[in-house]
Amino acid sequence: MKSMMLTGIRQMEMKTVADPVIINDTDVLIRMERIGVCGSDIHYYTAGRIGSQIVKYPFTVGHEGAGTILKTGAAVTRVKPGERIAIEPAMSCGKCDQCLTGRPNTCRNLKFLGCPGQAHGSLSDFIIMPENCCYPIPDEMSFEQAALAEPLSIGIYATKLYGLPLAGKKIGILGCGPIGISVLLPALFEGIEKAYVTDRIDRRLKIASDSGAFWTGNPDHEDIVEEISAKEPLLLDAIFECCGQQEAMNQAVQLLKPGGKIMIVGIPQFDSWSFPADIIRRKELSLHNVRRQNECYKPAIDMISDGRIKPDRLVTHRFPFDQTKEAFDLVDGYKDGVMKAMIEF
Repeated sequence: MKSMMLTGIRQMEMKTVADPVIINDTDVLIRMERIGVCGSDIHYYTAGRIGSQIVKYPFTVGHEGAGTILKTGAAVTRVKPGERIAIEPAMSCGKCDQCLTGRPNTCRNLKFLGCPGQAHGSLSDFIIMPENCCYPIPDEMSFEQAALAEPLSIGIYATKLYGLPLAGKKIGILGCGPIGISVLLPALFEGIEKAYVTDRIDRRLKIASDSGAFWTGNPDHEDIVEEISAKEPLLLDAIFECCGQQEAMNQAVQLLKPGGKIMIVGIPQFDSWSFPADIIRRKELSLHNVRRQNECYKPAIDMISDGRIKPDRLVTHRFPFDQTKEAFDLVDGYKDGVMKAMIEF
């Protein structure tokens, strides 16, 4: 089969590798149909690492996927050959203290598609996954929508972690790439009063506005803190930091009302955040990290399939499998107003 593999910093090659085979009775063989390019994929492409997770070349990334079941292990009951599925990329053990206390997203033995040292990613013709990571999708759902369930599940989880109900809350979303929009959509569904959204790409701001954001702003052209503070003198209840930038974190601290909460969703490329100790102490601000998602993948599929959330605006560019490098270069350079690039098999 063909597999698109990282071979160095900003280097990627299509290689011929052996077809994967079913080993465990609960394994499933999947033909890939769609893969979304994620910001974490780009970190591995441009830096070769995210924190302590360091790429050993050659390596295949990719984890936002949908496909078709080709073959199943002898003990599989959840899916059958021919079914169309969305793929949950996290493979938790189900046995450690974290899994047993309802935290499979922080499983001690977690394996994640496209994560160095854990599992090769899904940028291949075929992959093997355990059956519990395979979610059948209804006929009316496209493979593209199914691939969007993964980022959307992170947004649903982030709003859930902040705390429901959200009705009447005023929030900021700093960085409205795919994850920022994936926070915005469920927050709007849950009834937030106002969402203030920022990004450096105007096309992304237009998508946020069309999706229901109350106000959007570009930090390259306006003073975000000044503009939002003028509209909300009492400031905001919550900030969802979705871009992994220190500048956004500085803005978050200024924009929160006393008792407010920063939800850290973005993945920074640096090792340490910086906070003004005096301000966060006097305001009694809370910081809450969001680690991927927890039990929100199926709800994401359901909310897309029944129309409660419509994520289709996220996909702005599409590429065939053999042009994956062009897709990565586009996303890396934030070119052409890209929001989400989708790889089509």
